[in-house]
Amino acid sequence: MGIDKHSKDVCSHRHAFFLDNFLRKIFQNPKKIVGTYINEGDTVVDLGCGPGYFSIEMAKMAGNSGHVYAVDLQKEMLEITRKKAERQHLEERMTFYHCAADSIGMPDSLKADLVLAFYMVHETPDHIKFFKEIKTFLKHQGKCLIVEPNFHVTKKQFNKMKTDILDIGFTILDSPPKKGGRSLLITH
Repeated sequence: MGIDKHSKDVCSHRHAFFLDNFLRKIFQNPKKIVGTYINEGDTVVDLGCGPGYFSIEMAKMAGNSGHVYAVDLQKEMLEITRKKAERQHLEERMTFYHCAADSIGMPDSLKADLVLAFYMVHETPDHIKFFKEIKTFLKHQGKCLIVEPNFHVTKKQFNKMKTDILDIGFTILDSPPKKGGRSLLITH
């Protein structure tokens, strides 16, 4: 999302190791960040999944009856995620979805219980369009967890995003602490 005019801002697949290694689990443990929002059987969307750091763990949390859509702009990131899923025998409960630079483009039939946008909204060329599109595939009263890095997104920018999210018709449920950055839990 946002490779056109923001391609310098999209983390390249060449840096996948930095996004998925044992040290990261110390500071950004997926179970601590999203575990309380995922139940057995849930449909979950990981936007900007990168090398599957969250996607793989979310597939385990959603269980055999759940499903995870790992979504990324870079086909190389999706291939890394797919290979990890195969090694852990999780590929049956996952869909690897290549999005366009200007649209997520999820199927109309999708109704997600949880959408995760971790460290990626700032990479989108139009966050208002991005959130409007999330609203189309987030189940009514489903949740979307947004976490943005303090080192990329100022408090002023984050507050503007909050205002825009409310204007689109979302409700802010929480600003959960200890998620690794500026965070919001929203629903509609």
